Parts: sequence; structure tokens; C-alpha cells
Amino acid sequence: MTSYVGLGILLLLWASAFAAIRVGLSAYGPGELALLRFLTASFVLGLVAGARRMRLPRGRDVPILLLLGGLGITGYHLALNFGETSVSAGTASLLIASVPLFTALLAMPVLGERMRPIGWVGIAVGFAGVALIALGEGAGVRMEAGAGIVVVAAVCASAYNVLQKRVMTRYGPLEFATYIIWAGTIPMLVFAPGLVRTIGEARPAATASALYLGVFPGAIAYVLWVAALARFPASALASFLYLNPVLALVIAWIWLSEVPAALTVVGGVIAIAGAALASRAGQRAACAERKTL
Repeated sequence: MTSYVGLGILLLLWASAFAAIRVGLSAYGPGELALLRFLTASFVLGLVAGARRMRLPRGRDVPILLLLGGLGITGYHLALNFGETSVSAGTASLLIASVPLFTALLAMPVLGERMRPIGWVGIAVGFAGVALIALGEGAGVRMEAGAGIVVVAAVCASAYNVLQKRVMTRYGPLEFATYIIWAGTIPMLVFAPGLVRTIGEARPAATASALYLGVFPGAIAYVLWVAALARFPASALASFLYLNPVLALVIAWIWLSEVPAALTVVGGVIAIAGAALASRAGQRAACAERKTL
């Protein structure tokens, strides 16, 4: 029961992040918002790490931890923030739902996983849905550039998901989340001068939103995610994550009064269906391969 409560909290926190980013972007640039968010997360996790006397990472793991931080924190969140400057929070959440598509594609060359024919059908359907979402944001005629940037965020998250399997089992949830967030925050320091100039003039609501992003969808949610990966089968966890766009759309509607275009919603449903099909096909193929070994 406790695990499901934690998972529910995780889903709500991550779903709320899309709307909170839009609020933060009303005063901060995409890079400055990402830096403030993860400086806050790094500080919170640093306090916990010091109180628990958390061990340092192994020296041989530092390069892969830096790479994972660069993909899962720096790359993902900068691309998401830049994308949300021109697409709605709900649309961004629908595009991020394509992560299983890219994860399935990357898992083949990196992890040696095989894809069944039905999986390729799912990938084709999923990408058709992504295209419809982008068209919906571009008034049905042109592709919205911001949608393409959010897709880059999805690719970064997918690469992070595939590569983290090589190292996350050697650390506890708090340790792994802390090291990844610290590693991903370092490259964002290039935005520090802009943050210093902006923070004194920013609206309190935007700064509060950035701090909320750092503490809740940042520090707390990342620890919960690693813990969930350790307790739930990957297939079950993936199925729960398909609820995220639905929750994000509702939160954006209540918080920001955002109503997505009909084409965007249709594309989102198609993309989620394709992602679910590709993800499930890849998992079955991996299970079948393990049984033959």
C-alpha cells in the first residue's frame, strides 16, 4: 500500500511540473528557471545527504553519472523549458508521453533488446500521434518549433532511461537521485549570471513556482522514481506513467485555464496508444529472450 501511495504522489508531482514550468517562464528564461529549480533540488538533497552521511559514488561510476545527469537533468529539462515557451503545458506532457517510443528504439542497439513486428507498428502509430500533436499546436498547418524541442527532451529522457540500468542497481534511491541531480546541475551554471540578474526582479509567483519545482517534482519526485523502479516491474510502472498526460492536462486546465486543441488531444491519444504498444512489445521480446538463455 505504501508503494502505491508513493507512486501516486510521484505521478501528481511530475504532472504538476508542466504547469509550474509555464508559471516560472513568465519571469525567468528557460535556462535560468532550470538552474534555479535544480540548485534548489541540489541544496535539499545536500542537506539530506549530509544528515545521513551518504557515501560518495565510486570513482569508476563518475563518468556515467555525469553522462546520465547531462541527459536526464540538463538535456531533458533545458529542452522541456525551451519547448514550453511556445507550447502549452498539456501539449508538452503529451509529447513527453512518447518517451517509451524512443526508449524502445534505443534499447535495441544499446541493450541488445529485440523488437517484434507489433512493436514496430506501435512505434509508427506513436510517431503519427506526435506529428498530430505538433500540427495541432501549429494551427493544423505548420509544425510548431517548440513541439520539436520537447521531442528532443523526450529523446534525452529515453537515453537516460536506457543507460541508467547499467549503474542504478549499485546505489540506493536517495544516493542515485542525488548524484544524478548534482551532475546535471553543474552544466546549468552557465546560466548563473542571468539568474542573478533576474531573480531580484522576478514576480514572487514565478520564483515560488521555481522553488516548488526544485523541492517537489525535483528532489522528492526523483527519489520516488528510483524507489519505484526498484519495487515495481518495468511494465507495470510504464502503464502507470501513461496517466501522467491526463493528470497534466487537468492540472493545466485548473491552474492555467489551458484548453488543448482537438487535434492535439487526438494526437495525444494516438501517441500514448502507440507508446504503450511499443513498450509492451519490447518488454515481451526481452522476456522471451531471457527464457531462451
